Amino acid sequence: MKTHSKEPPIASTPGPALPPLPYRPRRLRQSAALRDSVAETRLHPEDLIAPFFVIPGQGREEPVHALPGIARYSVDLLLPQLERSLKLGVRSVMLFGVLPPSEKDPLAQSAADPGGPVPTALRAARKAFGNDLVLYADVCLCTHTDHGHCGLLKETPRGVVIDNDASLVQLARMALTQAEAGVDCVAPSDMMDGRVGYLRRALDEAGHTGVGILSYAVKYASAFYGPFREAAGSAPSFGDRSTYQMDPRNAREALREARLDEEEGADLLMVKPALAYLDILARLRPTTQLPLVAYNVSGEYAMLKAAAAAGVLEEGRAVRETLTAIKRAGADLIITYHALEALERGWL
Repeated sequence: MKTHSKEPPIASTPGPALPPLPYRPRRLRQSAALRDSVAETRLHPEDLIAPFFVIPGQGREEPVHALPGIARYSVDLLLPQLERSLKLGVRSVMLFGVLPPSEKDPLAQSAADPGGPVPTALRAARKAFGNDLVLYADVCLCTHTDHGHCGLLKETPRGVVIDNDASLVQLARMALTQAEAGVDCVAPSDMMDGRVGYLRRALDEAGHTGVGILSYAVKYASAFYGPFREAAGSAPSFGDRSTYQMDPRNAREALREARLDEEEGADLLMVKPALAYLDILARLRPTTQLPLVAYNVSGEYAMLKAAAAAGVLEEGRAVRETLTAIKRAGADLIITYHALEALERGWL
């Protein structure tokens, strides 16, 4: 019986001789250890920021259908998740509050409630973990308004529009409430003009000079936010956010937005989303000395989860490649829903 060797075929005759090559890049790819030793981009747990959704009450854990593996937690159940994060080496977290419709109104009054989910979580986390955990908190009105927009509304001859300057007042109240609760950095995501300078003045005048501002400086009006809006209950009830979030067709405008926020006192700058805007990260990196943060947003996470569930890609490798690409493009820190799972499963 004829047998077939399982060994790969080996060329039995040499090909034409190559001219002398002064350098062969493949020499530095011969083993995993060698590749690791010359890698240009490295991911560390400290590079990651883990986002968490916080809800009122006790003993509540609500899985988010659109984000497999992600849940909303009441504060008592959030604390073990924060401890899990610390044990994995992820020392930074971003908190997003989620409220029932009954607690929302047109003026976003719950945004400044010291008893709300995020201020309560900040106090509990600070008490439990001291300064070992870096606490970021989202500052935006979309989860507090009954209409779901990121700012307050007003009637004009052109119809209902966002009242940019009135929104700043409530955003500042929200940031001050978080500062009183122990936040390290407030993270305004609303994209109102002038909000970084307004928050900086409000924080300083209240004595919170040590509270930083992570500005969502470059936030595009993107289709990739859908799963987040389900998780946070923050979808606008009418229209969209194109009048305040950036047009995806624009790149030079991103540099202007980032420069303005830096001039107003931002301590860190963010690009959001990450994957469709790696070019923006790369353009922005040489223009600023501030730390750059990229948000690997909910839609980007959900796409990889769906593709992995369908068996069309290897999830661990895809996650590692995705996060490496974001870091390689210029991000110092990455907000990602993959953070804890990727470390627990050895993907990084």
